[in-house]
Amino acid sequence: MNSTLYFSISSLIYTIVIAIIFFRKEKINNTENRIFQKSIVISIVSVVIELLIILAIKLENELLLHIILKSFNVCIFSWIALFGTYAFVVSHKESSVDYRKKYKILYLVYRILWIIVAIVICCLPIYLYQDLYSYGPSCEFLYMCCFALMAMMIIFLLQNLRNLLNKRYYPVILFVILMVIIGIIQKCFPEVLLVNWLFGFIILVMYFTIENPDLKMIEQLNIAKGQAEKANAAKTDFLSNMSHEIRTPLNAIVGFSQSLGDNESLSDEAKEQVKDILAASDNLLEIVNGILDISKIEANKLEIVNKEYSFKKIFNELVILTKSRIGEKPIELRTSMDPTIPPVLYGDYVRLKQIILNLLTNAAKYTKEGYIELKVSSVQKDDICRLIISVEDTGIGIAKEKIDKLFTKFERFDLEENITIEGTGLGLAITKKLVELMNGRIVVQSDYGFGSKFTVAIDQKIMAGVILEDSKTGVIPQVGNIAGKKVLVVDDNALNLKVASMLLKKYSLEVDTVSSGFECIEKWKQGNCYDLILMDDMMPKMSGGETLKQLKQDPAFQTPVVALTANAISGMREKYLSEGFDDYLAKPIDRTELDRVLEHYLKK
Repeated sequence: MNSTLYFSISSLIYTIVIAIIFFRKEKINNTENRIFQKSIVISIVSVVIELLIILAIKLENELLLHIILKSFNVCIFSWIALFGTYAFVVSHKESSVDYRKKYKILYLVYRILWIIVAIVICCLPIYLYQDLYSYGPSCEFLYMCCFALMAMMIIFLLQNLRNLLNKRYYPVILFVILMVIIGIIQKCFPEVLLVNWLFGFIILVMYFTIENPDLKMIEQLNIAKGQAEKANAAKTDFLSNMSHEIRTPLNAIVGFSQSLGDNESLSDEAKEQVKDILAASDNLLEIVNGILDISKIEANKLEIVNKEYSFKKIFNELVILTKSRIGEKPIELRTSMDPTIPPVLYGDYVRLKQIILNLLTNAAKYTKEGYIELKVSSVQKDDICRLIISVEDTGIGIAKEKIDKLFTKFERFDLEENITIEGTGLGLAITKKLVELMNGRIVVQSDYGFGSKFTVAIDQKIMAGVILEDSKTGVIPQVGNIAGKKVLVVDDNALNLKVASMLLKKYSLEVDTVSSGFECIEKWKQGNCYDLILMDDMMPKMSGGETLKQLKQDPAFQTPVVALTANAISGMREKYLSEGFDDYLAKPIDRTELDRVLEHYLKK
């Protein structure tokens, strides 16, 4: 009796402790979780009834004792039956296609079975042997039903033998093994009641293995994270394809428009219309680039690529680009650069240029008259140069209550007043992300109606003693005399071939075109020699990368090959260079970049 009391009280204590911890936590609402909750409740009720048996024995109330003994048997059957459904769920949930249908049928059968067994247990007689243990038809019927339930659990486990080592099965396997051991102990020492101790122990094991709410939440978070990563990957793939599909026709629009703009016989009105087409093309390209950049940032795939560069060169390029953005607006562009900034710095100059250009473009959009000032100062210590870049304008300004939302994606203020200003609201969001990726800071000061000032501070490494080509002038050199040089353009799109030929012939080059990688290889095999090959990558049957590999199998092939592609998302330049291309040109073809490539490879 004392041993029974000890096991009952100990199992009651740790089951209640687990119940308190479990029910206070946030939980995932699924089938296993609901079964576990019911198991805890039945286990506590069963232990309480077991303690009441001892009390009824002390009171020597036979009727009360019989009622409590039969209730105790019903509780034991209820717990094992419920655990049987748990065994079914863990063994069939992931392997059975019609799991839900089978579970509903099983649950219904168990409920009917429970009602029948409970009635039979209550109707059959039960006896107590010298205040030690109960016996009789009610107990024998309970044992028979429990063994049948355990046999069902074993069948459920055997149906999925290959998953038997999964930790989800541990409580079920442990229960079956311990139930057999306890059955043997009970046979030898019938006065010791261990069944409630077993229930409590199994609950303890379940809590610390598979039914812990924290572990469940982590599991769900990992699943959600995996799904989000897959969705992000799908989005990036979609945007990559979208970029290619938009840039391909845009290349033709820009190319033909530039050609028309160079035509001296065109009327002033027609030239103005061509200029408008080019401006609209630039806006569309800016939108595409913004969407691609923000998707890369969200997917954590945008990398900072540090290189040696001349800040003076970047500064001069930014001034030229900003003047074109301002156009004919009555805006004065003021610029000043600290002359003590070292001639060569080390950092991601592409992203630095993008940050400053985004701020200048934003200023040009929202300033109707007055001035835009680009000021760059520096603080130098040891081998670090802190660039302090400010862009100030006399534009519309930003209300104080809206400054916090300024860097939010797709956020645009005062849409009714600024409905004619084009943009997606991504520029400043991208700028802030890029500044953070470069371990910098950005600060906004604004007076609504009078203008704004953006200040960015970014550290760059000083490269003492390093001299860069063209770093003295800070501008891209004009293309020299390259007339007569032979260039091959490889592209599966006929319009792109036409645009490339038209642009290249302005340099008095001999231009040859083919529409596939196979034709390119055939041209080389026929003995045609070229000074430069511009090759599209995304071609059917044989890509540009595969074509280049085949060409390089011939040791005699030494022609520089430049990737000319609409696949212009961040990181593509590095990808193509790693594949063996000598350089990279994005579509639509930028005249400045084309000049750089031709100057570099055809003047050798």
